[in-house]
Amino acid sequence: MIRVLIVAGIRFYREGIAAALTADPRFELAGTAASAAQAAAELDELAPDVVLLDLAEGGGPDIVRAFLDRVPGAQVVALGVTETDDHVLPLVEAGIAGYVTREGTVDDLLATVASVAAGETICSPRMTATLLRRVALLARDRRPAAGSGRELTRREREIVDLIDEGLSNKEIAARLRIELATVKNHVHNILDKLHVHRRAEAAAALRRPPMI
Repeated sequence: MIRVLIVAGIRFYREGIAAALTADPRFELAGTAASAAQAAAELDELAPDVVLLDLAEGGGPDIVRAFLDRVPGAQVVALGVTETDDHVLPLVEAGIAGYVTREGTVDDLLATVASVAAGETICSPRMTATLLRRVALLARDRRPAAGSGRELTRREREIVDLIDEGLSNKEIAARLRIELATVKNHVHNILDKLHVHRRAEAAAALRRPPMI
């Protein structure tokens, strides 16, 4: 059975959801709480598999993050969600495992809880497309750091060129008339941006033609 904890500020809302859950043999009511703080304080005793967190009154991602900080590993389903990019994406980034919209039915709620407990989620085709676009944008934003060096500053590119000439950090400091510690700091940033571990790898990364 799937143990479910309900977190909602309105009592009749909590009791209505509890009644729907207990009427279904797949679920067991772990408990109810009027706030995330109360739920987190009782988590060790309640031991839920899924937490239903009502966000209809606001709070959104901050409440989700605060709750997950208190109950790491919990599967959180957000209730009362408006299915728009501006509302859903921040909640996904905050760590929700699923959501039920304000227009969702009891059947929608039960299906979402079962899906989340199984390591899955239910999402509308439009929101699925939005999430896929979001992943693509994040991947595109990371792509320059994989070796093209476009993120490097003018000074960092200059230092990589000198590394490619075979100069040591001390020689680079003398050539550019800057402190050795400053060169070391630049080199550290360069390695981090290019995702490499050695100075020579940084120079080689910039020599590679960018992928089209």
